[in-house]
Amino acid sequence: MMMLLGYILLGAVAGLIAGVFGLGGGIIIVPALIFTFSYLHFPPEVLTHIAVGTSLSTIIFTSLSAIYVHHKKQAIYWSLAVKLSIGMLFGGLIGAYFAEMVSGPLLQKVFALYSLTVAFQMWTSWKPKGALVLPKTFGLATLGTAIGSISGLFGIAGGSLVVPILTLYRIKITNAIATSALTGFPIALSGTIGYLLTGWNNNNLPEYSLGYVYLPATLGIIISSTIFAKVGAKLVHQLPADKLKKSFSIVLLLVAIKLFF
Repeated sequence: MMMLLGYILLGAVAGLIAGVFGLGGGIIIVPALIFTFSYLHFPPEVLTHIAVGTSLSTIIFTSLSAIYVHHKKQAIYWSLAVKLSIGMLFGGLIGAYFAEMVSGPLLQKVFALYSLTVAFQMWTSWKPKGALVLPKTFGLATLGTAIGSISGLFGIAGGSLVVPILTLYRIKITNAIATSALTGFPIALSGTIGYLLTGWNNNNLPEYSLGYVYLPATLGIIISSTIFAKVGAKLVHQLPADKLKKSFSIVLLLVAIKLFF
């Protein structure tokens, strides 16, 4: 019972952050689940994969909750999101497949370096000289594939990639977050399917696992994350853009520190 309450609390925190920053919540969920699963003595060879697969499974529901609120506020750039999502569906599967071949600690440090770079860009509002032009459909689909692949590796919805990229193209932070929330759904869906399939016949999985998805954690987290994602999504439309950017950079800095140490 205490563990279930812990998952529900984790879902509340992750859902709020997902709604406010368009991150999907995986940036909080994955480290927390790694710690929890270590405490539960899950086999170390599958522990990180279960944390990532479980995180992606919760983001399916969390993203839908945030999408609903952002759509009502007419903040989502649907055409842009759909073109990115075409590639993200494939990217999520690719990331889940290659996760089996790459060292977890190495992936964490690479992502930490990326987080530090993005945190600096968001805090200083640095942008390249001149106006960047968004790619056409094929370019956006290719970009979506790359984002989906990286997100599938780390168990995140891709907001830490999508939001900074869209702001570089002069898209308002509120619309970038709202659009990011929508693109998180195809990443989470395809990534979850990938982790279900790659872990299906693994003999080291704990009880109540479906592939690399640990069902008790998934259920506990989505109980609260879907509710608090709506709360966070509503806050986005009430907070000033400059404060959102700086808050976003602080979150990424904390994530990078956590992944390094």
